[in-house]
Amino acid sequence: MFLFLHREEGQGLAEYALILSLIAILAVAALLFFGGNLNSEISHIGASI
Repeated sequence: MFLFLHREEGQGLAEYALILSLIAILAVAALLFFGGNLNSEISHIGASI
């Protein structure tokens, strides 16, 4: 019973899932924050070409 309670096989997968979700949340927040500026810069570059 003691060996069953101390299994850590799924712990690594859960940690990777948490890190991946944190990166996704930060990416979405960065796009929302910089989205308007990025769109205007891309439009400006396209117009000058």
